Amino acid sequence: MNLLLTTPPLDVFEHMALDETVVRLRAGESTLRFYNWKPGAAVTFGYAQFISEVYREVANRNFAGEMCRRPTGGGVVYHEGDLTFSLVFNSEEKPSEIYKQLHKSIEAALVLSGVQTQVFTQKLPAQAYAPSQHHTANACFVNPVENDLLLPTGQKMLGGAIRRFGTTVLYQGSLQAPDARKNPVYKQAVIAGVRGFLNTTLHVRRVEKSWLEQARQLAVSQYKTLMWTEKF
Repeated sequence: MNLLLTTPPLDVFEHMALDETVVRLRAGESTLRFYNWKPGAAVTFGYAQFISEVYREVANRNFAGEMCRRPTGGGVVYHEGDLTFSLVFNSEEKPSEIYKQLHKSIEAALVLSGVQTQVFTQKLPAQAYAPSQHHTANACFVNPVENDLLLPTGQKMLGGAIRRFGTTVLYQGSLQAPDARKNPVYKQAVIAGVRGFLNTTLHVRRVEKSWLEQARQLAVSQYKTLMWTEKF
């Protein structure tokens, strides 16, 4: 059964661990989940980013909050009011094609909801997608890349990162707008976009206690450890 999964409030380490747990437990099925954040800002950064560069980036931003390395790629993302979500599903498409089609479907749903947005279509050199640029950690929402969604101001609105586990895909996305986390229009548009992308219905279900327990154990054994945080 394809699910729209709800959870109690979690910290950044538990969110990363729960996404990986869902991949393990529900390979071959589709699961959309919106992060229910515990109070306080957090930062996630891409799997391949250098921790020394990430530390410099957050220090330059004067950011104080919990930090966690994601299982997916991409750059530094500040979670201070964004609508954060993950999608686990089965696909053999290339990540670039998944990214393009998923964002196109969400864009269409946003426009139908009255939200002004557009797809960034400019093709960029490979360096634009690198975890590090000029010995500085790439920050995801500083500059858009192809198939990101933009606000009318040209600022990046929706970006995400993908990791493939065999044919199971994990997409972790962040929608950043002034009222993104509080305005239900954004959430409903993402749900509609995902439904259109997957061509399926999603059944609302609260996360099972056993899944949460596995995720919390994984958060402690992996995502909170220095071995993971300072992996590179």
